[in-house]
Amino acid sequence: MEEESSAAAVDSIVNEFHSYEDFLDSQITPLDRYYLEDEELARQLVELGLRGSGEVLKKEEFQTRKAAAEALRLSNRTQQKTLASAGKELKDNFLRALAEREEANRSGKMTSIIFIRDHNSRGQEISGYIDYSHRLQSEDFEPYFSGKKRLLPRLTDLSFYNWKTQVSTSNDTANYQVITDNPAGLLFKNKIDRKTLNVDPKVSPGDNSTRSPLHSDLYIQVVIYDHFTREKV
Repeated sequence: MEEESSAAAVDSIVNEFHSYEDFLDSQITPLDRYYLEDEELARQLVELGLRGSGEVLKKEEFQTRKAAAEALRLSNRTQQKTLASAGKELKDNFLRALAEREEANRSGKMTSIIFIRDHNSRGQEISGYIDYSHRLQSEDFEPYFSGKKRLLPRLTDLSFYNWKTQVSTSNDTANYQVITDNPAGLLFKNKIDRKTLNVDPKVSPGDNSTRSPLHSDLYIQVVIYDHFTREKV
C-alpha cells in the first residue's frame, strides 16, 4: 500500500509541474533564496533531499514519469477520437449495433459486413453489402452516429444494386474477396483467415461468423454479419 501511495504522489507531482526545474523551485523557500543566493545550488540541495519538505525525486525519474503520463494522455485522447460513437445518444437499434461493434472492427478483432436495403435520395430502392471495418478507416462515422447522415451502400462497397436502374457493382476490399460466380449465391472470403462468409439466410453464415437481422426505424431491412478473424498459424 505504501508503494502505491508513493507512486500516486509522484504521478501527482509530474502532472502538476511542467518541468523538473519547476518542481525543484516549488520546494525552495524564500529563506533558502536569501541565504544561498544561488538558485542552481538551491535546486541541487532540494534534489539531494537537504532542502524542501516534499517528495525527493531525481531528474531521471521525473522525466520518465512525465513521459509516461504524456503517453497515457495522448492514448486516451486518441481513443476518444477513434471511437466516433463515444458520447452519442443512440436511439435506433441499428446505430446501437454499430456502436457495439466499432472498437472491434477498428482493432481487427472482427470484420463485420452490413447488408442494407432502403431508398436513396432519389427515392430509388437500393441494397448492398458494406465492409464496416473498411468504411470506418476510410471515412468519418461521427455524422452517422449523430444522425446527420444515413449509412447507405455505395457503388464502391462490397456489393451494390439499384433496383430501378439495375446498376450492379461488386468490389474487393482489404478484408474481403467477393465471390459472385458461386451457384448457391453471393459469398465473401475473408482475406485474413481465408474463411468464407455465406449471406444466404437459409444456411449457416460459416465458421467464426454470425448473422444478426435487426429491426430499424431508419431502414427497410438491415442485417449484420460478424466474422471473428483468426489468422493462420
